[in-house]
Formats: sequence, structure tokens, C-alpha cells
Amino acid sequence: MLGSWILLVLCVCLLYLFISIKRPKDFPPGPQPIPIFGNLFQFNIKNPLKDFEKFAEQYGNIYSLYIGTKPAVVLTGLKAIREALVNKAADFSGRPHNMVKDVTEGKGIIIADYGPQWKEHRRFALMTLRNFGLGKQSMENRIQGEIEHLVAKLERYAGSSLYPQTLFHDAASNIIYLVLFGTRYDYGDEILKVYVRLYTENAKLANGTWAMIYDALPMVRSLPLPFKKAFDNYKTLKTLTLNMINKHKTSRVPGQPRDFVDCYLDELDKKDSKSTFSEDQLVVYIMNLHIAGTDTTSNTLLTTILYLMVHPDIQKRCQQEIDEVLGNKPQPSFEDRHNMPYTQATIHESQRIANTVPLSVFHCTTRDTDLMGYSIPKGTMIIPNLSSVLSEEGQWKFPQEFNPSNFLNEQGQFEKSEAFIPFSAGPRVCLGEGLARMELFLFLVTLLRRYEFLWPEDAGEPDFSPVFGLTITPKPYRMEVRLRKQAGEM
Repeated sequence: MLGSWILLVLCVCLLYLFISIKRPKDFPPGPQPIPIFGNLFQFNIKNPLKDFEKFAEQYGNIYSLYIGTKPAVVLTGLKAIREALVNKAADFSGRPHNMVKDVTEGKGIIIADYGPQWKEHRRFALMTLRNFGLGKQSMENRIQGEIEHLVAKLERYAGSSLYPQTLFHDAASNIIYLVLFGTRYDYGDEILKVYVRLYTENAKLANGTWAMIYDALPMVRSLPLPFKKAFDNYKTLKTLTLNMINKHKTSRVPGQPRDFVDCYLDELDKKDSKSTFSEDQLVVYIMNLHIAGTDTTSNTLLTTILYLMVHPDIQKRCQQEIDEVLGNKPQPSFEDRHNMPYTQATIHESQRIANTVPLSVFHCTTRDTDLMGYSIPKGTMIIPNLSSVLSEEGQWKFPQEFNPSNFLNEQGQFEKSEAFIPFSAGPRVCLGEGLARMELFLFLVTLLRRYEFLWPEDAGEPDFSPVFGLTITPKPYRMEVRLRKQAGEM
């Protein structure tokens, strides 16, 4: 009997040695992984940011983890992230093979590998967005038109309260739809509801427990487990998007583009054998641009209103500045931001606190490389902890507080820190950054000029703990809306 137990223990020890995970030579240090699962069980999946912070304190600003048997390197702080994503961009701009990549089939632009397809499509997107008004009056007009619909909706709630979550998502979605298809949906429209619901579900799944299990344990991928929901949702979204494209084709005049989709279809008409353009690419491309143009903007708006309700003094100071600068002007323009340093600082501080994409979109190394004394093999997953930069001691006057002074110099003028990287950094910086900046300014200035936002007396204490997913969003809350006297007198 004793001999059997000794044999069993020896077998277990040999099995452990056989499947144990060993770090490559000169690889960054990190917590000890366990066989098969790696460091999977060392994280609070609901919000792992505190765990990332704890490991950085223990192992330094560049450390390693294992997602199952796959190595990953976590970058903490501005210096490490800039060195990798900016100074050594070509080495660190790949995308790893994970659940999100499988769901999207590696197509589109956000998850696409760093190569000819990605470069051609990113260049096309930047050029087309610019041609359709990004940074120009025409884009302002689109945003202002959507703001009118938002104001009309809020007008019905003046003197009462509402949950703003879907409202801000719908408004941001409509702006990107105007760019992509030249159309918008009424708030509450069923198609818009489906899009927002499915995108939200997939964003939560992408950085949740089941995505980590999918990435860590390839043998379970064919099983009917909850991560299958992400694939089902994506299939539905693809069908809806393809239907929109086909409907759009019926009124299209080749060579006379009205919007982004028309421009892409024109490229398809003249593509050569070397082109990476295809209709299948277009479907995923549209979905990528939709999510990039919706989630960060709507979640930042939600965060801003939440903090302004809790800090009425900051809200009032913004409103005073807005009133002084705009006077009797019927609506703000993006150029007005140069005369509104405090409001600009408040918007940027909201983006910093919102921390919408805390771990960026994961990168991977495109070749064997080194980083600040460590050797990192090709194909290693890279996790840039943007959250660590947005609250880094020494980079901000008040790193743990909501305080617009983080973006004001001693003369009270707006000043942006190099540590302000909510859209990431390097060649894979978010495509929608320019559009988001314009939207946030025009939305918030218009709303603060017209309304006062208050925390409802019967709503209990505000809860600032975020809902963690691919993006961070505030917990659902109610806001009380009051028409300002200044706005009523205009």
C-alpha cells in the first residue's frame, strides 16, 4: 500500500515537472505560475487592476504573467509604456491570438495583425475621416445636429430624473453612423438597442473570467461554455451590419461617395490584386469603427456627469466660464475650447478618471526583442497598463482625486501632461481620438450651458466603483436634470 502511494506521488511530481512552466532566459520576473492554468487564479476577475498594481510593486514596472501556458508581459508606468509602444513601436505593435481575435477572425483594424492589411486600412480610415470633416465645420454640424436630438430628449425630463446610460450610447452611436452610413436612428430604436446590448455584452465577456479560460485552456474552446455567447453576438452583429451595407448599396452612385461606406465600396470597384480590401473586411471594419466611436465617448460622458453631480462647485465654475465665453452665441464651436481652460481641464480630468480602456487593447511582439534589459520572444502578449499611467505618482498633482487642476498650470491655463494617454500611444493609438475630443467638448459645453445636473436626494450615496470589461463603465445611476435660468432667458 505504501509503495503505491510513493509511486503515485512520484508520478504526480514527474507530471508537474513535465508540464511546469519555465520562464525564458532574461525574461521579466513575475508571480510563480501553476501548471496548465498559469496565474489565472491570482486575479480578482471582476476588477483585476488592483492585482496588476500589487504585482508591479513586487516585481517592478516590467513583469511577466502566464495566461494558461502563454507568457505575457505587463508594462506599468509612462516610461515602460513609451519605450515599448513609441520608441520600439515596430517590435511591440502586433496583436496576440486570443478570444477577441478568434471572434473577429483577425479582420477589421483594431485586432488585425501589424502588417500590410492593417496599414492599408488604417491609412484609408484616417484619410476618409478627414475628407468627411474630422476637425472641420462639417463634422461639428453633424455633432451639433445630434446634440439637438439629445437636448429634445432631456427637455422632457427637466425637473425630474432619468438613467442616462442608453441615452449617451445612442447619441454617440448616431454620430458614428452619420459618418459611416449618413443616417441616424431614433433613440430607443430596436436596431440601436440590439447593437448597444450586444456590444456591451461582448465588451464584458472580452475581459472577463470566461475569456481568460478560453485563452488559457485551448482544449475547452469547442465546449458549449459561456464564451460561446461572444461568438453568437458577433454573428448577429455581422448580419445586421451586412444588411445595412446591402441596403446602402441600393441608393449608391459609384464615384460620388456620400459617406465612409461609399468610399470603401469605390475602393472595392477599383482594387488590384495587391489590395487587402474586401466586402468581408468592410463588415468587420464598420463594426470596429462603431465600437471605437461609441464606447469610449459614451462612458466618458457618463463619468463626467457623475463626478460633476458630486462636485457641484466644479460644475458651477465650468458653467460660469461657458456663459462668459459664449455670451449670446447660439451654439459653441470646437474652437471655443481655446478660451475655456477650466472646462477643457475638467473634460480631460474626466477622461483621466474614467480610465475607459485601462489595459489598452493587448499588443504582442512581432519579433524577438528586448526592453529595458529584458529579452522578450516573438509572439509574447504585451499588456500596457494605461491605468497605471493615468494615476501615476509624480505625473499628476492629485493622482487619486478628481481635480481639474491636474490640467492647469500656475497661470490657470490648460496644459496637457505627456502622461495623458487614455487612447494609448504609438502607431496603434485609437483611431477615434480626434472625433471623441470634438464630441466630448461640444456635448458637455452644450449640456452644461443649458442644464444643471444634480444627484437625486433619494438615490443614496454615489457608487464610484466601476464595471470592468474590455472598457470600464460607471455603475448605472440616475441624474436629476434642471433647466438653468441662464439658458431659459436666452
